[in-house]
Amino acid sequence: MATLYIVATPIGNLEDITLRALNVLKSVEVIACEDTRHTQKLLSKYEIHKRLIATHAHNEESSAKGIVGLLDQGLDIAFVSDAGTPSISDPGARLVTCVRKAGYDIVAIPGASAFSTLISVAGYVGKTFTFEGFLPIKKGKRTSRLEVLINRDEAFIIYESPYRVLKTLKEIKGIDSKRVVVVAREMTKTHEEIIRDTIENVVDDFSSRSSIKGEFAICICPKAASVEIEEE
Repeated sequence: MATLYIVATPIGNLEDITLRALNVLKSVEVIACEDTRHTQKLLSKYEIHKRLIATHAHNEESSAKGIVGLLDQGLDIAFVSDAGTPSISDPGARLVTCVRKAGYDIVAIPGASAFSTLISVAGYVGKTFTFEGFLPIKKGKRTSRLEVLINRDEAFIIYESPYRVLKTLKEIKGIDSKRVVVVAREMTKTHEEIIRDTIENVVDDFSSRSSIKGEFAICICPKAASVEIEEE
């Protein structure tokens, strides 16, 4: 029976891919991907030549039906997002649901993920944390969600773009100006930057920058982490 493989790919550095992932990408007949141009860069580095089809957030449901049709033909298929593990703030969940309903096997090929990479270098965040991903774009909903998450007093991880990151950091400061955060920019890439400090200091830092570039993952730590910063 044909199989759908959900394959994790690098979040930045193209060498952060597993041997198993490369073997799967070489063995399947078709690779479904979020952006064919982006995925082609990875495939070219490893001299992999496969048929690519686009499966992204705007066409995932309709594309999933097409992928089931290819599985019906006996073709093995790999699905990759632009970076990291599919279905984590990326397309993939609807595809998996559709393929499972059709009765086909689904195999996870684990690898890089921005949120687990951040947690691994964040230091103390407590035993429990929430992965939130991208917050609502509208300010009112975003602030309300931040208040809920911060009042839980458990660590949580968000993703943010360079265009909104300073606004989001200022909103966090407005809710709890003493909270400790870990801000990671361009993880695994040439200009990687990881800062652990109070939200006050982080806002001051980014406010002073002439430009802010790169993709961000941010861990907002529980209150107990502020004691650690004060004792340093």
